[in-house]
Amino acid sequence: MECKIDSRLDSGSAITTLFLDVGGVLLTNGWDRSMRRLAAEIYNLDHDEMNERHHLTFDTYEQGKLSLDTYLDRVVFYEKRSFTREEFKEFMFAQSRPFPEMLDLICAVKGRYKIRMAAVSNEGRELTQHRIKKFGLRNFLDVFVASCFVHIRKPDEDIFRIALDLCDASPSEVLYIDDRAMFVDVAMGLGFHGLHHKGYESTQKALAGYGLAL
Repeated sequence: MECKIDSRLDSGSAITTLFLDVGGVLLTNGWDRSMRRLAAEIYNLDHDEMNERHHLTFDTYEQGKLSLDTYLDRVVFYEKRSFTREEFKEFMFAQSRPFPEMLDLICAVKGRYKIRMAAVSNEGRELTQHRIKKFGLRNFLDVFVASCFVHIRKPDEDIFRIALDLCDASPSEVLYIDDRAMFVDVAMGLGFHGLHHKGYESTQKALAGYGLAL
């Protein structure tokens, strides 16, 4: 996806920077419970055991402290399987889907108002890299503050402080958008503007209220 820059309008908004979650806002989640349940059905895995192992190690993967291969060693390939690691990874990557209306909306805001945009997300390295490339996120996101890159996960406040430093922004000029209300509350506690994303239409309306109308 490429964003066209509209030189006809400069923003009068007090918001100079958007921080966005990725999974649940721009794309589906990278590897959530419904995807794991589907994997268990397709690959004939013990779902409960797989899920327990997942919860014991996934935070470490998202913090960038182990590779996807090591995560899979612990969660799936701790015993011999009838399928390969590459087959399973391809299945994982294939679960990511875009939310086209949201991608178009954020891209249009970027093009019209030329504001800075950063992803602030909890996600593992291989999934993050796949999703950035697959869905062209670099075409409108300027900075990626993914947990796997900075070794801190939301709701740790430091991940938001890192994003502020990288964008050279003050909390009062940042609008943070996330589908998880608690993470929005954390950001607002630091002085950010917050938007709890519930769907395309409500988010478009909320952005207009911040002076980012299309």
